[in-house]
Amino acid sequence: MDLAKEGAQQPAPRYDREGDNHYNTISAFIKSIRGSDQDAGLYWLAVMLEAGEDPMYIARRLVILASEDIGCADPMALVLANSAAQAVQLVGLPEGQLPLAQAVIYLAGAPKSNSATTAISKAREEVREHGPQPIPFGLCDKRSVRGRAKPKGAEYKYPHDYPNHYVEQQYLPVSLKRGVFYTPSSQPAEQRVKARLEALRAEIVTED
Repeated sequence: MDLAKEGAQQPAPRYDREGDNHYNTISAFIKSIRGSDQDAGLYWLAVMLEAGEDPMYIARRLVILASEDIGCADPMALVLANSAAQAVQLVGLPEGQLPLAQAVIYLAGAPKSNSATTAISKAREEVREHGPQPIPFGLCDKRSVRGRAKPKGAEYKYPHDYPNHYVEQQYLPVSLKRGVFYTPSSQPAEQRVKARLEALRAEIVTED
């Protein structure tokens, strides 16, 4: 009876795992992290944990966010979010709150980019609209009908046989041009990769 009385004095969380508050709370959680607010992310995490939300549901949403809203701006975000999900599955609650909190703090503080989200959306839209285009001859399995039918000069060039492990060749279908899908954001990590690839392509290596 004493425990019941004590519990009755505690404020009941306004949270329904099947209703609007469930969806509104996870929405506030994701948007806070996307908006780089670590304290808000931790607060909405606490609300969900206190209400008895499935910690693996929270962990899965963090894994999605790591690619959707951070992506190539900080590739370690996905690694850490996935590790947090594995840790929660391994240890459960209450200790599982620690890797979740660590993930929230890291993801909220990480640089943001949705370039991967935009890129795959554009690529799938292209495929839906025009269908899969013919694979360049040099990329086909040499045992396939198309691979055996490749014209002279369409052989695959093995990048490791060339300086800097790079050689210019057609990877996209011939109807498409490079850069049509992925546009690097201004975040330093993506700009470093962009600069490296541009430097390689500036010294185009082809067969004699």
